[in-house]
Amino acid sequence: MDRAAIILAGGVGKRMCSKTPKQFLKTSKDDFPILISTLKKFSSIQKITLVLPKDYVEYWKLLCKKHKFIQPHKIVEGGKNRFYSVRNGLKTVNNNCIVAIHDGVRPFVSKELIDKIYTQAKKTPEFGIVPYISLKDSIREIIDSNSSISRERNKFILIQTPQCFYAKNLKLAYSQKFRKEFTDDASVFEAFGKKIKIIEGEECNIKITTKNDLN
Repeated sequence: MDRAAIILAGGVGKRMCSKTPKQFLKTSKDDFPILISTLKKFSSIQKITLVLPKDYVEYWKLLCKKHKFIQPHKIVEGGKNRFYSVRNGLKTVNNNCIVAIHDGVRPFVSKELIDKIYTQAKKTPEFGIVPYISLKDSIREIIDSNSSISRERNKFILIQTPQCFYAKNLKLAYSQKFRKEFTDDASVFEAFGKKIKIIEGEECNIKITTKNDLN
């Protein structure tokens, strides 16, 4: 079965405090912009859709030319938030394929994890496949501005991308109306009545969010 990927880079990264959106910056570990590094990890995937801010499509094309990046991919414009960006990307994907949704600012994901997630999705087609890592720090739940309560960290996990699904099932899930609790594809899929299977992710698969993450 064909594999497709939607790489999300539709935001402008306000928390980075940079004039240039974070997906176009470089980390200290690579000579390429973050987004190019991320796409390279998906070099074995037959069909890649890249979701970009409308105002940065031409900038991206110039970056590709500058770095001689010729990996095939289709560009679509991002929506007003992640939910609508994924929905836009899904319009380019065939119903009968397995599709992974990945944050464009997670350039350190391994090709091995990517392959493992697609393989698991093929084995369990009714499930969404989502990588996770365990919590290491103590956690507390905020009750109000003056109080909080300790929680057992072994009951919680941190979720990563790529998240992988049969495209037909994910498209149906994204036919729902947007809700503010939709923070990733798993939450959309689950709200549609579908099940999620978690598999172990990678500590190195961080999401570049602030300037400290570039080092």
